Amino acid sequence: MKRALIVKLGAIGDVIMTVAAVGQLHAQGYAIDWVCGPAVSGLLRCYSWINVIEADDRSVLKGSLSERVRAVSTAWKQLSGTHYDLKATLYYDARWQIFTLPVRATHSVTLSHKERSRRLLPTRPHADEFARVLLGWKDSCREVSLAPHRPDRLPPSPLPRATARRIAMVPAGASNMVRQQTLRRWPADRYAAIARTLLDRGDEVVLLGGPGDTWVREDFAALAGHPRLVDLIGRTSLPELISTCDTCALVLSHDTGPLHLAGLSTAPVLALFGPTDPGSFLPRRSGVRVLWGGEGFACRPCYDGRDFAPCESNGCMQSIATEAVLRVMDEMLSQAFINPGAER
Repeated sequence: MKRALIVKLGAIGDVIMTVAAVGQLHAQGYAIDWVCGPAVSGLLRCYSWINVIEADDRSVLKGSLSERVRAVSTAWKQLSGTHYDLKATLYYDARWQIFTLPVRATHSVTLSHKERSRRLLPTRPHADEFARVLLGWKDSCREVSLAPHRPDRLPPSPLPRATARRIAMVPAGASNMVRQQTLRRWPADRYAAIARTLLDRGDEVVLLGGPGDTWVREDFAALAGHPRLVDLIGRTSLPELISTCDTCALVLSHDTGPLHLAGLSTAPVLALFGPTDPGSFLPRRSGVRVLWGGEGFACRPCYDGRDFAPCESNGCMQSIATEAVLRVMDEMLSQAFINPGAER
């Protein structure tokens, strides 16, 4: 059997888009080893066909010299002695190739700003671009984008059976260990306003997010203690977040890691975009809709793959009105967008 080594340590959205591409490799008969960081290792272990090699990316990025050496040498011990038909370090930054220095491979792939065949082209779906680079696809017409590749062994949702229509929202996120990307966020007080409306209608509202998102609870303080408001921020693993979305009639999120996790679920998803291009980052499957703020803005999108414009107003996200979001949510909650996995 052919063997492939993938080096993609994070972030959540990048890893999920890469999985869709790597799934194409697996379908061609490759056994997959994947070097990843602890933040996404639990998610990747939910794919039965991925062998996870966990590396301490935090120590590599932010640790002392001795911590960096220890993290890299630990990864080398797991990789040395194995021959791969393909090793792919899916970064532009050559420093990440340090993980594969002792690895023998017939063919090696990295991203490159200089060569079109190894560059993720702007506005194109990143999952398809990763596949084009990995598999050497011809850069020609492809009418259908790769859909998110759902894990095949997810845990159950930690939530009990819903007693009302369940709607999830992701009011924070848009950060990783390298940087905060706050311009991606839709204002948290607007999420709270929508939550209030939904609760007044009799719906159940579930708040989702990671351990670093607890700050957003302040915006929901007025709703704290409501019997149908369920706060799961920082209280689920990544796989459990997907399973929780499976039980929801709808998920509302801006462009952040949990958006891509919701894309792996069966739930309809409404995605709010502004400074980033939904053409590159929106999960490509049925039941996903997008509101892209800042229509007509000359500066949209301002994200170049690494940095945002030094914007002080976040006008594109601010331009997405609460009323417009509610209107689209109501459309999606109609029969045409019912999630068969949601409990009613």
